[in-house]
Amino acid sequence: MALLGCIADDFTGATDLAAMLVKGGMRAVQLIGVPGPHDQAPDADAIIVALKSRTAPAADAVADSLAALAWLQRAGCRQFFFKYCSTFDSTEHGNIGPVAEALSDALGAGFALACPAFPTNGRTVFQGHLFVGTSLLNESGMENHPLTPMTDANLVRVLSRQCQGTVGLVPFATVNAGAPAIRRAMTALKEQGRRFAIVDAVTDADLRAIGEAAENHPLITGGSGVALGLPDNFRRAGLLATTDATALPAVAGHAAVLAGSCSRATLFQIGNARDKVPTLELDALATPDAAALATQALAWAEARLGATPVVIAASAPPEKVAALQAHLGRDAAGSLVEHALAAIAEGLVARGVRRLVVAGGETSGAVVTRLGVRALRIGPEIDPGVPWTYAEGNAAPLLLALKSGNFGAPDFFTKAFAMLGS
Repeated sequence: MALLGCIADDFTGATDLAAMLVKGGMRAVQLIGVPGPHDQAPDADAIIVALKSRTAPAADAVADSLAALAWLQRAGCRQFFFKYCSTFDSTEHGNIGPVAEALSDALGAGFALACPAFPTNGRTVFQGHLFVGTSLLNESGMENHPLTPMTDANLVRVLSRQCQGTVGLVPFATVNAGAPAIRRAMTALKEQGRRFAIVDAVTDADLRAIGEAAENHPLITGGSGVALGLPDNFRRAGLLATTDATALPAVAGHAAVLAGSCSRATLFQIGNARDKVPTLELDALATPDAAALATQALAWAEARLGATPVVIAASAPPEKVAALQAHLGRDAAGSLVEHALAAIAEGLVARGVRRLVVAGGETSGAVVTRLGVRALRIGPEIDPGVPWTYAEGNAAPLLLALKSGNFGAPDFFTKAFAMLGS
């Protein structure tokens, strides 16, 4: 029976969280979309339901999240986790606040912490302000995000605008004092009537202390970093055995990368790969037709599939994204890229690709949906927050790495396949 039930607002975020739990010794399976009422719970310590709700209408995001929660409760989970991006990706009206409040109400939690920090990837929270590296969130490039531009680094303010309840802060001085001090501070905020608390964290030790302090909380919300301390809670309670949780089946076949993220990290990764492996950069502005883009890409790839991976990218710098959005509209531009890359993924798998890296949360959601993937067994980590996974139940064996746009070192694409011996 699963111990931890998780709901993630996008596909790569779900994988990121699962990787953290696997590193802590929890066997993790990621489910794609809300399971059906008769679907059996997988054999795992942690179950992560991956939704595509980050940029959905708030009412839809809430409904899907509550449906996932109800299924996880029926699966016997003891604690619940709402996972969102370490850059707190959201609009002025949600969806982090509305979903967190709905889950808290359904669980009768009354209070929940919110901590998106992931220091290993440069995301830290200090005095309630989110930093990306040494830059405030609103000066990190996230202010130019095409779907969720982040223009305020003060997370107490950001979450307060999205919630009906009030939001407090557990500052760094308290976090630095350890789990008992954090626990006392959160209890005091709950007694004051706060619904949520932004919790500072600048090191992994902070995250472990926060996780320990939240041992008995029905609901935890945040990025994957705050999950760092959760496996030890279950281990101390005698509920978690020590085991190698990372083993995956070996899979042979062609290798490919599909990139739809326009983040700085992904753009650097494409540039790094360009001189090492065959790379095609799609121009959606010149060819604003998903089917035509897919046909072009598959014809290009078919002649190059072989000993080395191929990279197909629809990523673009902010000025090109703005031009495409001005031409088609924001939603239509995003839909065009997602549909094109999903069709390319389907075509690549039909041509023998069995190891596939996908960059970008929205892109990953479109790809796994098109491929009919319903469950992912989580394996070894490539870079912090990004593991290889195995698609369970698929007709053809398939290894997938679903990468958040902001994650990974510049050599991520080539490193991923080197891990597999190709």
